[in-house]
Amino acid sequence: MTKKVGFFKSFCKVSRAFGTTLNKEELLELIVQNAIDTMGGKAACLFLADKKKDIFQPVAQKGLSENYFHAGPLHTKAIIKTLLEKGFLAIKDATTDSRMDNLEAKKAEGIASILAVPVRGRNKVIGVLTLYTDTQRDFGKDEINFLAALAEQGGIAIGHARLLDRIRKNSMLFLDLASSINSSLDIKVILHNMTAEICEALNMKGVTIRLLDEKRETLNLVASYGLSEEFLVKGPISAKRSIARVVEGETVIIEDVATDKRIQYREKTLNEGIVSILCVPMKSREKVIGVMRLFSAVKRKFPEDIVMLINALAHTGSMAIQNASLYLSLKEDMESLEKDIWSHRSWF
Repeated sequence: MTKKVGFFKSFCKVSRAFGTTLNKEELLELIVQNAIDTMGGKAACLFLADKKKDIFQPVAQKGLSENYFHAGPLHTKAIIKTLLEKGFLAIKDATTDSRMDNLEAKKAEGIASILAVPVRGRNKVIGVLTLYTDTQRDFGKDEINFLAALAEQGGIAIGHARLLDRIRKNSMLFLDLASSINSSLDIKVILHNMTAEICEALNMKGVTIRLLDEKRETLNLVASYGLSEEFLVKGPISAKRSIARVVEGETVIIEDVATDKRIQYREKTLNEGIVSILCVPMKSREKVIGVMRLFSAVKRKFPEDIVMLINALAHTGSMAIQNASLYLSLKEDMESLEKDIWSHRSWF
């Protein structure tokens, strides 16, 4: 009963911290420290998944030496499989178990047993919370449940921090691009800046802007960023064959290029390392004039706020194109008028 009271007090301590700080690093350090103090561990570490490298990188730790802490990240496949099947991974002898990496480093660090539980975000495993002990232990059900509850708090903290960071980045991106559009009438510069800044800010593999030709049959490339020349010149992009619904004014998300039949050049797209695509229409006076596409190197669903942001930016880009066109027309009219007036200078 005493141990359960200790679990409850520790959990309450972490819960109260959520109401007093929005600092993700502080919350994660509190979680790993509470795991050590409440469960009598030697150390604890919280890892987050790096999808591109298929590993878990440490983001918060207590009790591990610098040499061990940098011994290497966790590799995901075997660990994720066990965590999904059982909900935890308990290693009684961490110096001999074949499921573990860096066995000699664990022995030198004085680690005997390990308990690992998943950190979840949006029903996905986004990380691992790991407790290390200096004596061999069989972990009880209450201990596993307690560490899992702490991991859930860690997932909430990470989710809140990521949401705030995304809102901040989205706002800055929109402000920067709006300022860039207002500061220039050079449409090539504007569209290049759009593709570059969107790609970098949203961690995309690449971004393209293509405009419809006069016959509305082909999408011609006018700006791109992050993609190879070989991919960009792969062939003509048909407005009817290449995700046609976007040309009709709809936003389309391709979650998996490998299986989606709407991809015109599937093999070349896969060879470019593209997994998911977000396609949004570019409109001028309710008429679609082109398409903006965001290419991701990892599988993504694109949350609603990102989709809304990209649609807003595509609309802003369309306005920039329209303004530049009007400026060029006015400039040509003015030059024509000046020539016409000058030809009739005898009137004056």
